[in-house]
Amino acid sequence: MNTYDWLRNLPMANTEDQCNVVEISFSKGTRKDFYRNTTLQLFEKGDLVTVEGVSGFDVGEVSLTGEIVRLQMKKYGVKEENPDMKKILRIATDRDLDQRRINKEREPEAVIRSRAIAKQLNLNMKISQVEMQADGRKATFFYIADGRVDFRELIKVYAQEFKVKVEMRQIGARQEAGKVGGIGSCGRELCCSTWLTDFKSVNTTVARYQNLSINQTKLSGQCGRLKCCLNYELDTYLDALQGFPNDCDQLQVVKGTAYLIKKDIFKNLMWYSLPDSNMQYPLTIERVRKIKSLNRQNVVPEELEPVEVTSSKTVEVEPEFVDVVGQISLRSLERADKKKRQQKKNQQQQQQQQQQQRTPATGQKQVSRQQQPAKQQGQAPQKKTEGARPQPPRHKPNRNKPQEAKKQGKTDA
Repeated sequence: MNTYDWLRNLPMANTEDQCNVVEISFSKGTRKDFYRNTTLQLFEKGDLVTVEGVSGFDVGEVSLTGEIVRLQMKKYGVKEENPDMKKILRIATDRDLDQRRINKEREPEAVIRSRAIAKQLNLNMKISQVEMQADGRKATFFYIADGRVDFRELIKVYAQEFKVKVEMRQIGARQEAGKVGGIGSCGRELCCSTWLTDFKSVNTTVARYQNLSINQTKLSGQCGRLKCCLNYELDTYLDALQGFPNDCDQLQVVKGTAYLIKKDIFKNLMWYSLPDSNMQYPLTIERVRKIKSLNRQNVVPEELEPVEVTSSKTVEVEPEFVDVVGQISLRSLERADKKKRQQKKNQQQQQQQQQQQRTPATGQKQVSRQQQPAKQQGQAPQKKTEGARPQPPRHKPNRNKPQEAKKQGKTDA
């Protein structure tokens, strides 16, 4: 929750009257407090300082200095001469920052453990955040509860479990959303986590004054309550509604009783509906007052006499139907089909060429394999010459020749 210092460049006539109180923020601005500057050093916004804590010290960031601190103290009812106000000790050293970092790392585990302990004790409360002091001697437990909670036994368990001095603080749902942070439906960071400090109650009547639909999902914020921004324009709507009559919720006409639906403060119109129709009739304020005065005199007018409402928005003209049969050619589609056919044909030709190149290559490989053993033995291939005598074929030796010779000798004898 940052505050703009618009008195920063204001010249001081007397330095003795300068405000010696400094506003210090803790845990990224979720908690702020005022400390007295008793040192001789002047601090600026953003400086890390070591301040007095509960039985120890704490480390915070300077958020405001100068004359604007007095305005903030006046706003929160804090007196500058308060003797119980704590003091700033020194500029934060590296040792102080390391000790703060170590103790800050314990906070997520402390939240989980503290919720489990509260559940074991059957307490109707929710631990939203745990803030550790820089020296680790104190811990502040922020919780949410619908009513009062008896946490005397809980404090004893926390002190024994975490070995710190325990402080319990009850906060609301809006304050929890401010500590957690987030993005609203408007696309900007939540108001409660940036600049809004005073939380006012928001009712559904605020939405009725602004003619908003009572939809909890749209009107609720991150905290589950009605959005704080509903109060921002409420005063403007209340001032504008003062010019509208208050006792004109019903008007009597010949067709029946007309009931008020809404009030348009931008066009100064009041919308009514009749029981026999679903239409809404906009009437001017003067016409409504005239009908109401006639009804008081027991006179019933024939019609409401609504006003024609003209909008400044440009109406888009729908194109008329035109018969374009035979005027539009489909050459673009034919070209696409022709292109696809040509691509398929080229692919088929490429595949055929690849197959033809593979077949002769395999035949040459077979021939070379047959000729390879002849070349290895050193035999030259035989060449056929014209006019050479054909060699007689070689016959195998006949094993039956001696038997034939014996037979011939017997016959000769």
